[in-house]
Amino acid sequence: MADTTGYDKALPQIRPDTAPFWEGCKRHELLVQRCSDCGTFRYPPRPMCHECNSLNTEWVKVTKGTVYSYEVIRASTPATPATAGFEKDLPLAVVLIELPEAGKVRMVSNIVGCDVDSIKIGMPVEVVFDDVTEEITLPKFKPVVQ
Repeated sequence: MADTTGYDKALPQIRPDTAPFWEGCKRHELLVQRCSDCGTFRYPPRPMCHECNSLNTEWVKVTKGTVYSYEVIRASTPATPATAGFEKDLPLAVVLIELPEAGKVRMVSNIVGCDVDSIKIGMPVEVVFDDVTEEITLPKFKPVVQ
C-alpha cells in the first residue's frame, strides 16, 4: 500500500508480536527475538517458542550477517500490490541474510552500497537502516569493508 509521505512501495503491517522489532528498527537497532527459557532464536517474531512452547521472550541486538542466498531481479513483471514501486530499483538484489549473532536465523532483505553483480554467497554484511516513513524504518545490509 502506498504511503502518503511519498514512499510508493508496500509497507509492513506492525502487529503486537512484531512491534518490538519495528521499534528497534526505528532506533536503528536490529533486534531478534529469543526465548527466555531455552535460548532459541526466532525470526520472524511470534508469540510462542517453536522449541519449548514458552511465551517468555527477550530481544537481542545483532549487527552483522552473511549472504546465505540471493536473487537478482533484472526485469519488471506486471506490478502487483506487493511489487509496485520497485521498478525504478532494478536491478534489485533480494537476499537471504544469515545472522550468526542470533543463532544463524535468516531474514530476507536487500543489499545496498554495492553493485548487484558483486554480491557473493558468504559475503559478510552489516545492517544499515532506511527511514522510509515517519513510522517505518527498514533494515537493509551493506558489504563489510575489509
